[in-house]
Amino acid sequence: MRTIALMMLMTGFMTVVACGQSKPKNNVTKTTTTMDTSKLTNATVKAAFDAWQAGDAARWSSFFTSDAKLYDDGNARDFHRFVKEACGHERFTSIDKVEDDGKAIYGNFHTQSWGDFKTYFKFYLNADGKFNRLDIGQAN
Repeated sequence: MRTIALMMLMTGFMTVVACGQSKPKNNVTKTTTTMDTSKLTNATVKAAFDAWQAGDAARWSSFFTSDAKLYDDGNARDFHRFVKEACGHERFTSIDKVEDDGKAIYGNFHTQSWGDFKTYFKFYLNADGKFNRLDIGQAN
């Protein structure tokens, strides 16, 4: 009998505790900070970068040749598949340095799949002013 009474008491207590729980109110104010892109001195790179950051795959792709090559840490990848899978889901969170006449960007990068890490994007311009190659990879 004592066991039944104890079980009823515990059940009642857990019900009260469970009913008293509620979802926390989300009173967090999100602030959006604009990234300083003043280090991006190459106008074509900056325009492509802005498209990438905005998740605009069509605009991003417009800066590249139709047969653009992609190398990820030195390994060939399908450029168009990469854009389809990553654009809008991955982005730079800061720009640490820019080299090679503004065509190489190094900074912190965020992906939904891999988290946050330092990366680089290196753009290669052809004679027509479009990018025909993009090297990406994890930076030291």
